[in-house]
Amino acid sequence: MEKEKRKGLIIVHTGNGKGKTTAAMGLALRAIGYNFKILMIQFIKGTW
Repeated sequence: MEKEKRKGLIIVHTGNGKGKTTAAMGLALRAIGYNFKILMIQFIKGTW
């Protein structure tokens, strides 16, 4: 029997206003519930 292939998924939340972090956390928690591995990266604007 052939091993099941799993594909990755990249989701990018962009735009002005609120809700992006909340949406990302909700999707991440849902994925964790299904035993998926997740990685979250946040890009922050501004000077260093």
